[in-house]
Formats: sequence, C-alpha cells, structure tokens
Amino acid sequence: MAQSLEQRLTDDIKTAMLAGDSTKVTTLRGLKAALLNAKVADGSRDSEMADDQVIQIFSKEAKKRQESADLFAQGGNQAKADAELTEKSLIETFLPAQLSQDDIAKLVDEAIAATGASAPSDMGKVIGFVKAKAGATADGSVIAKLAKERLSA
Repeated sequence: MAQSLEQRLTDDIKTAMLAGDSTKVTTLRGLKAALLNAKVADGSRDSEMADDQVIQIFSKEAKKRQESADLFAQGGNQAKADAELTEKSLIETFLPAQLSQDDIAKLVDEAIAATGASAPSDMGKVIGFVKAKAGATADGSVIAKLAKERLSA
C-alpha cells in the first residue's frame, strides 16, 4: 500500500531534521500543525486523515503562502516574498500536479456546454462543475477567471 501523505510528512520532517535543513523543518512542522488543528476541530485527533482532506489543507496553506508573497512583493520586501514562495514550492511537493491553463479552459468550455450557462450569473454552476471534475488539480482562481471571461463574452 502507498504511504499516506500524513506519514510522508512525518518522514520528511525527520529527514529534514537529520539534514539540518531548518527552513524545510519549520515549513513542514507548520503543515503538521495545520493538520493537527483541523483534526482537533473535527474531533479526530488520534486518527489519520484521508489524503483528500490533507490535500485540501495543504492547498489552503500553499495559497496562503502565495498571498503573503504577493503582499510582501507589493510592499517592496522581496526577501520575505522569496521566503514565502520557497515554502509554497515545498508544500506543492505534497499536492497533485496542477492542470495547465489550457486544460482548465477546456473543462470550463465543457462545463458551459453541459450546464447551459450563458451569463455571468451562471458562474457558480460552471465553477462547481469544473471543481467536481478536476478536484485539487485545478486552481480555483484560474477557473473563476476563465469562467468569467467566457460568460462575459
């Protein structure tokens, strides 16, 4: 059986500690804390999370890093922005490969055809359809942007 993401995270923390990679250790411990917080919140602290739940949490963490990096860059602090992007790329090693913008565009077109969407007010239907098909492999902001472009045209 394949190793769970949660177990892989624990193993990677140990490996990073042995290698003396403090950035990696800090980032991975932050991920572990995010998992623990989610487990405590839903009362399942002592059980292992399903990989799809772990992916959801890690996706949120990666998005937070991207948003922080953007804000640091806007504020002129490129060193902090780079540090956030480094953490984001580390988190992304645990996530499934992302679909390209072209692949997402094809799914959006398919969703528009399948749902009969024709106006910007139908964006929710289109986004829901694409997310159901693509899951965590498609960035929600890209889906929304493409859906808005297609439905506004």
